[in-house]
Amino acid sequence: MTRDRIVTCLWFDGNAREAAEFYAATFPDSHVGRALASPADNPSTPAGQEITVEFTVLGQPFVGLNGGPQFKFDQAVSFQVMTDTQEETDRYWNALVANGGAENACSWCRDRFGLFWQIVPRALIAAMNDPDRAAAKRAMEAMMTMKKIDIAAIEAARRG
Repeated sequence: MTRDRIVTCLWFDGNAREAAEFYAATFPDSHVGRALASPADNPSTPAGQEITVEFTVLGQPFVGLNGGPQFKFDQAVSFQVMTDTQEETDRYWNALVANGGAENACSWCRDRFGLFWQIVPRALIAAMNDPDRAAAKRAMEAMMTMKKIDIAAIEAARRG
C-alpha cells in the first residue's frame, strides 16, 4: 500500500487493528494488510507494539495509526457508501451502529470507533435528482424524517 500516491490515515486510540478487521469483515473488497511495529518508544506506542496497520475498505487504501486519545473523529469527515438495495443498506447500517455505534439523521451513523458514515441508497440520489422538482422535494422531505434510509418510503414519496 505504501506505493499509493495518497492514503488516508485514520487516528485511533490504540485499536486500529480491531477497527481494520471490523471494516474488512463488514465491506466487500476489503482486507487488512501490513502492520508496522514502532521501532522506538513514542508518546502513544512503546517500541515493538503495533503503531500502524494498513487496510483497504471497498477498494480504498487506509492506514490506521494507534495515536492515542488526543484526537477524535467528528462529522466534518465521513465515509459515504452507496448501496443498491435495502438489504445492502440494512446490512451496512446495522453492522456500523451495533456494539456502541449510533444512528444519526438522514443516512448518517457513527461506528463504535467514532468514525462517521453515510449509508446512501442510489435510489435516494436518483429521487433527489428527479427532473420533476416536486417529486425530488417530496423525496428529500421524506429523507429528512429518517435515520436509516427506507428505499420503499423514498420511492413512495417520489411518486407522491
